[in-house]
Amino acid sequence: MAKRILMVDSNPEDINARGAVHFGGHSGESFAAELKAIDPTLEIVVVAPYDMEQPLDLSDFDGAVFTGSAVAWNTDDTRATPLAEVMRQVFAAGVPTYGSCNGMQLAASVLGGSVAASENGREDGLAVNVQLTEAGAVHPMMVGREPGFSVCCVHRDEVAELPEGAVLLAGNAHSAVQAFAYERDGVRFWGSQYHPEYAPEMVDSCLRATGREEVADAIQKIDTGTDLLPDTRRTELRNWLQSLTVS
Repeated sequence: MAKRILMVDSNPEDINARGAVHFGGHSGESFAAELKAIDPTLEIVVVAPYDMEQPLDLSDFDGAVFTGSAVAWNTDDTRATPLAEVMRQVFAAGVPTYGSCNGMQLAASVLGGSVAASENGREDGLAVNVQLTEAGAVHPMMVGREPGFSVCCVHRDEVAELPEGAVLLAGNAHSAVQAFAYERDGVRFWGSQYHPEYAPEMVDSCLRATGREEVADAIQKIDTGTDLLPDTRRTELRNWLQSLTVS
C-alpha cells in the first residue's frame, strides 16, 4: 500500500506565483516532486494554510511535511498562526512530521522554543561544513551523512532556542541549529534548517534572478564533492520516508 503524505505549503499564493519560475512550481508542488523522485508510489495531498478556508481532514495520513517559506515574518509572529494551527493539529493526531527551513523553525515555535533573525545575517545558497552532533551521528534521520557536509539553503531566521526535549542533530558556524529532532509526548518531528529538497541549479537561478550573481558565482567555486548530487542531498528525506509505516 502506498504511503499517504500531507504536504503543507508554507507560502501564500502571491509568493508561490513569483517563485514558481525558479522552483518548478509552488513550494508544495516542487517538494512533492522531490519526494516522488525518491518513492514514485507516494500519494501526496498539498494544502496551503495561508490560503485555506476549509477545515483540514487529517485521517489516513502516514506523514506530513512543512515546506520552507519566504514570508516577511518569522514563526514566532502571530501572522504565522494559520501554519502553527495546522502543525498543532498534525502533532495532536500523532502524524510523523518533517519540516524544512521555515518548517523546522515553526516546530521550534510550536513546541516551546524560539526563532529570531540570525546574528550572522542571511545564509543563502549553500550551508557549508555542517557538522553532526554526537546524537546526530547515530540518529536515523542522518544515516548516510558524512561530517562536514554542504547542502542548499536559503534563510534569514534560525532557531534561537530549542524546545525542551529536542535533540540537536547538526549545526555549522552560521547557525548552531541546522537540524533537530523532537520525539516525545506523542510527537515525532524531524527537521532541517537547510533544504534537502532543493537542487543546486534551482538555488542558482533564484540568486541570479534577485541580483546576487556574486554569491552564485562564489558558490560554484566551492568543492562540495558529491554532497549536491540528488541521492546525497535527499538523504534526510529518504531516511524520513523509510521511517514511516503505512496506516
